[in-house]
Amino acid sequence: MDRVARRGAERGGEGESRLTILVALASNAVIAVAKLVTGLASGSAAMLAEAAHSIADTIDQLVLLASLRLGRRPADDQHQFGHGKERFFWAFVAAVWIFFAGAIFSIAQGVFALRGGESLGSPVASLAVLAVAFVAEGVSLIRAARQLRQGAARSRTTFGRFVRDVRDPVPRVVLLEDSAAVAGVLVAAAGVSLTALTGSEVYDALASIGVGIVLALAAVGVGTHAKALLLGEAAWPEMREFLKREIESRPEVVSVPDLRTMHVGPDDVLVAGRVEFRDELTVPEIEELTQRIIDDLRSCDPAIGHVFLQPATSDRG
Repeated sequence: MDRVARRGAERGGEGESRLTILVALASNAVIAVAKLVTGLASGSAAMLAEAAHSIADTIDQLVLLASLRLGRRPADDQHQFGHGKERFFWAFVAAVWIFFAGAIFSIAQGVFALRGGESLGSPVASLAVLAVAFVAEGVSLIRAARQLRQGAARSRTTFGRFVRDVRDPVPRVVLLEDSAAVAGVLVAAAGVSLTALTGSEVYDALASIGVGIVLALAAVGVGTHAKALLLGEAAWPEMREFLKREIESRPEVVSVPDLRTMHVGPDDVLVAGRVEFRDELTVPEIEELTQRIIDDLRSCDPAIGHVFLQPATSDRG
């Protein structure tokens, strides 16, 4: 992967992420109100579960939108590598919120409905709202998938790998949330329809539980990715190979026995390594060469924000 492709892989673009969030926010906010009103009017557990789902997603998108601004704050004495990990942290918070506000509520609602057995109203309004929700969630899902596909194309890798390894959590969170939203709408529609056809409220209750399970799976997917980033995930293997190759291309360098990287933000990589220089170099020459290497690495890719190199002890002789 060349340097331009490398930048494309790591930098999905904050503007693209913001637009992706806004599209998801607009669709979820409107749909949440419609689902809640319909759910309260019909008494459908599946519709109330879907309302909780959309409310949870709406709050998540507000949190992610705020995280973009928080992550842009410059470095200070207490956060000397900047605030880029704000986006990782709030993505993890989003996962926790999805699980507790969405999944647990939906499952509990379904369990209570199984025990209650109350008669439901006409399914027409519920199915109409779910149909609109399916279209709106689908549009948001397509937007998130398009951003990730563009990143995969720039990085010259597969869509699946890019989704799995992307260091910007925002489009991945929206993709998982919208995928869960589309799946939840289908589950809810199936439950409402079967209840209308059979007259049994069991299907509606089971649909609510099914929506909760879908949300729980989405929460695990979002949380696992955010956790890896918070713990200090390394740059892509292609970038690590490029860094090592670039340093070792100098005739004064013998080898790079140790090179480590960590994302301190979606577009900010910390690089630390030990470099073995040729024995005949003087200390001033090593210092000058080290600084030149650091400057060259930074000029190769703006995502390389912090570079720390130190001479390695030679094992030869």
